[in-house]
Amino acid sequence: MRRLLLTAAASTAAALALSACGTSEPADPKAGSASERITLTDASGGTVRLDRPATKVVGTEWNVVESLVTLGVDPVGVADVKGYTAWDTAAPLKNAPKDIGTRGEPSMDTIAGLTPDLIVTTTDLSASAVKQMKKIAPVLQVRSADGADQLGQMNKTLDVIAEATGTQDEAEAAKTSYETKIEAGRKALKDAGAGGSKIAFADGYSASNQVSVRAYTAGSQVGAVNEALGLKNAWKLKGDKDYGLATTDVEGLTGLGKDVRFAYIGNKSETDVFTKDLAGNSVWKSLPFVKAGEVHRLHDGIWMFGGPKSMEQYVDAVVTALTK
Repeated sequence: MRRLLLTAAASTAAALALSACGTSEPADPKAGSASERITLTDASGGTVRLDRPATKVVGTEWNVVESLVTLGVDPVGVADVKGYTAWDTAAPLKNAPKDIGTRGEPSMDTIAGLTPDLIVTTTDLSASAVKQMKKIAPVLQVRSADGADQLGQMNKTLDVIAEATGTQDEAEAAKTSYETKIEAGRKALKDAGAGGSKIAFADGYSASNQVSVRAYTAGSQVGAVNEALGLKNAWKLKGDKDYGLATTDVEGLTGLGKDVRFAYIGNKSETDVFTKDLAGNSVWKSLPFVKAGEVHRLHDGIWMFGGPKSMEQYVDAVVTALTK
C-alpha cells in the first residue's frame, strides 16, 4: 500500500506580480463586499484571506478533494486523478479536473495555469512546496491526521474548507448524515449479536517475498469509527501519532488471540496478499480467525483516510461483513 502517506495567504503585491507574469488576472477592486471577505487560520498557524468564497479550488490530497466534492465544490485541479478515482469512490468527481501531478510533488506550473482562487493542501506536503504555491494563490493547509482525535480532525477539515468555500450548510448536512449512519450501524451490529465484537482491521503488501501487514490501531481513523460502532479494537500494537498505523508480519498476527474478526481493505490494482501470498502459509492458516472463516475483505474504493462520506461507506461495508 504505497499509496500513502499521505501530504497563508497571498499578499496583494504577490498577486500583482503573478498577474504581470501572466499566471493570473488582476483582481477587480469592486468585486467582493466586506461581508463576503473571509479570514481563516489554518493548521500551519497562518492566516488565509479571501475576498469571497472560493470557487476555483485545487486539492493536493485526496481527503481534501473528497471534502470539496462532498460540499458541492468541483475542484479544478486534483493530484493523481486516476488514483483518487480508484481509491475514493464515496465522493466521485463530477467534473474533469486537471491532474496536477502526484500528491507528494504537485506540478506548480500546472497549478498556476489553472489560476485558482484557493489551493487546499495538508500538513504532509513539504514546506518548500507550500511556499511555492503561496506565490500562485492563497493556500489553506489542514492537518493531515490526528491520532488523538481522528474524527474531530475529520470534522475540522470539512468545516474549514466549508468556511473557505461558503458551504457551511452542506458541511452540517454531511456530518449529520455520518452520525445517522453510525447510529444505524451500531444498532444493526447489536441486533445481529455482533455488538462489542473484537475486530482487527488491516491492509497488507508484499515486498521481496515478505508480507507486511499494516495494522489500523485504536488511534487510526478506522479504529475511531469502529469504536463509535461499539466494536473493540483487537490490535495491541501502538500506532504512529498522526495516523495510528503500525506494521507487523504474519507471525505478529498470532498475538491477536481468539474471538477476533479480521477485516481488510484492498484494491483491484494491487495483489491481495491475504488470499494469494499467504494462501499456503502455515502460520496464517493456523490463526483462529482464519480457521473460523472470520476473514473479511471489504469492497474496493473505500479511502481509509477520507471524510464523512468515506467513513459512511466503511460503516456499510464492515456492518455487512460482520452481520451476514
